[in-house]
Amino acid sequence: MKRRLAALVPAVAAVAMAVPMTLTTAAPAVADAPCGKTASDIDGRAWNKTANGANMRSGSSTGCGINGVAYSSHSLDYHCFTHAGSYTWTYLRNDTTGTYGWVRDDLLSDGGSSFNCGF
Repeated sequence: MKRRLAALVPAVAAVAMAVPMTLTTAAPAVADAPCGKTASDIDGRAWNKTANGANMRSGSSTGCGINGVAYSSHSLDYHCFTHAGSYTWTYLRNDTTGTYGWVRDDLLSDGGSSFNCGF
């Protein structure tokens, strides 16, 4: 039995070496929201506080146009968040003005939505 096992081990090792091993990782999903991208209301919560004068943009980038401005006195309806670079952004509706847009989460006093948009 030991001789059979001793003869089998090098054969198994040779086969294992011949089979190419590749480690693959899934490509990361596109996470940012390009200018003009909207999102569904996944969050469903409303909040009243933001940084005073936070720009609401058409996408998750400071290069996207400004749709409106959110002030601390406004009621905001969070929809979801996404990643863009080293920041997260929340898509929201400003219930006070009726404007939709993306606001960088570090400008929202509570850190923004906790529900990922899924893109």
